[in-house]
Amino acid sequence: MADPSSYRPKPGQIPDSPGVYRFRDEHRRVIYVGKAKSLRQRLANYFQDLAGLHPRTRTMVTTAASVEWTVVSTEVEALQLEYSWIKEYDPRFNVKYRDDKSYPYLAVTMSEEFPRVQVMRGHKKKGVRYFGPYAHAWAIRDTVDLLLRVFPVRTCSAGVFKNAARTGRPCLLGYIEKCSAPCVGRISAEDHRELADEFCDFMAGRTGTYLRRLEKQMMAAADEMEYERAARLRDDIEALKKAMEKNAVVLADATDADLIAVAEDELEAAVQIFHVRGGRVRGQRGWVTDKVEEITTGALVEHALQQLYGEESGDAVPKEVLVPALPEPPEPVQEWLTERRGSGVSLRIPQRGDKRALMETVERNAKQALALHKTKRASDLTTRSRALEEIAEALDLDSAPLRVECYDISHLQGDDVVASMVVFEDGLQRKSEYRRFQIKGFAGQDDVRSMHEVITRRFRRYLAEKERTGEWADGEDNGLTEEDGRPKKFAYPPQLVVVDGGRPQVAAAQRALDELGIDDIAVCGLAKRLEEVWVPGEDDPVVLPRTSEGLYLLQRVRDEAHRFAISYQRTKRAKRFRASPLDDVSGLGETRKQALIKHFGSVKKLRAATIDQIQEVPGIGRKTAETIAVALAEAAPAAPAVNTATGEIIEDEEPGTTAGDSGEPVIAGTPDERRGQEP
Repeated sequence: MADPSSYRPKPGQIPDSPGVYRFRDEHRRVIYVGKAKSLRQRLANYFQDLAGLHPRTRTMVTTAASVEWTVVSTEVEALQLEYSWIKEYDPRFNVKYRDDKSYPYLAVTMSEEFPRVQVMRGHKKKGVRYFGPYAHAWAIRDTVDLLLRVFPVRTCSAGVFKNAARTGRPCLLGYIEKCSAPCVGRISAEDHRELADEFCDFMAGRTGTYLRRLEKQMMAAADEMEYERAARLRDDIEALKKAMEKNAVVLADATDADLIAVAEDELEAAVQIFHVRGGRVRGQRGWVTDKVEEITTGALVEHALQQLYGEESGDAVPKEVLVPALPEPPEPVQEWLTERRGSGVSLRIPQRGDKRALMETVERNAKQALALHKTKRASDLTTRSRALEEIAEALDLDSAPLRVECYDISHLQGDDVVASMVVFEDGLQRKSEYRRFQIKGFAGQDDVRSMHEVITRRFRRYLAEKERTGEWADGEDNGLTEEDGRPKKFAYPPQLVVVDGGRPQVAAAQRALDELGIDDIAVCGLAKRLEEVWVPGEDDPVVLPRTSEGLYLLQRVRDEAHRFAISYQRTKRAKRFRASPLDDVSGLGETRKQALIKHFGSVKKLRAATIDQIQEVPGIGRKTAETIAVALAEAAPAAPAVNTATGEIIEDEEPGTTAGDSGEPVIAGTPDERRGQEP
């Protein structure tokens, strides 16, 4: 635990101007990012008496080892830079909103020649118009099904579209007139795009125009005694009205606005957002966050606005944003929103009328979301804490192992030997810290020796990083540049190393640590047969109860390491099986390799060709042809592959590939020999 006075800037060193500051820990990892109208006044608040600080702020300043800042011209620039750094560094002490789900959107791919209507999740793409988000995907499909009567836009995938174009027959939607069937030329690309534009206009809230137009067409058809057409238009109008009823009018003046509400307690906060377009609620979403810093409701709103609009522009930012409390000060945030929209944005607190009543509804949703989250998380936090405590007690550790690393070895009959390292922090996966290894010290199958090599390499790197960052010298850091702020690959030590195996593997791991002089990291192993926990130097294993949460966590860690190792081993094996003798020909690139295979049809036929025949391939001279002929002659033909389903011998018709009908590498051997293959 650091003393803040040890890295406190000297008086007068901090400028009295707007800027963004970063606190870093002893490993130079950014742990907090903040902005200030006056850097001098804001940073002075962090270096007062520790007893006067909020507990979370006190934890942050004692975890930090340095502070740095960047001066900017305006508060708007500070807001933009703060958002960029929070997104880049993911500081552990900053507010981070967690979406409780991946919300679906109704998307129209306007960038395609024939725009498609579909459900999309995840990051937004260029050239796609989005509507939503919606609470459920089925709500989108119900709405689209009603609208396709009036706007029969394409909804099929690229594969279905191409197949229909090839056969000249549209899909079922084309036959029942819920698709205009551009795949078979029933409508031109220009007319179909106009149809998609009308669909988007209707979804954007401009509904009155289309209803009035259809009503006029219906009356005209009735006057001309075209009763079937009039009935069809009547049904279209009913379909549009039914689709509109799914989003009740909440604001009578056709307002475009986002309403944000916050429910909070001392530890957590829940944010709910209602998206209102054309006076109707078009979407809803919510986040929950841990309050890892002392923060006001206005600051929570500011972070929510950054999260919501940081990647948006244009109409995605509404004209009006209604909030429960304004950021302090509100002007920079409002100016930032205006820049992102390209026109004026009103940021205010609703005081009365329909907007205030709707805000109360959003607030009730936020309170319910927070209550539900607490109900779910209470059990989860308790379980994880109990699991770590049980592991610490079983292994006689001084404290709970907050960072656990697990290692596993994988191979296929001694070939392609690899290892995996997975990391769990606070009982949760930390996938960004995963690493994988190739066994280089020897050839063949020896899990114990492989484990010793991997542990040695991993912690040798840790010691090297520790020495490079100056932790053994005078504290000067030269291992990380100021710009990146990220740890080196092996900069952080675990409190516990878990190996997949029994006493031999555990002994090998402990021996590797002893040889490196590391004595503050615990080691254990989890044997698969009886799920026994082995510790170094003990003749008998530690047996945890089957109902133990600690055993369950160790199993999860071990299984994740096994999965990660298997996936890497499979990748290496697939590359080896796809290797071609042409890969060893110096100076022969992919273009000429493909030309050779295209000309001869397979490596087998190329091997039988003469030098003069090889020269007939464009771009192949005599010297290159001779080199190719020699390389193919020296390379022993691969053993024939066998289709394991039929027993058929498969000819080598592809360049250096041994594969079955599916194109996947064929795996020989019995299930026992295929160690640990996933189903």
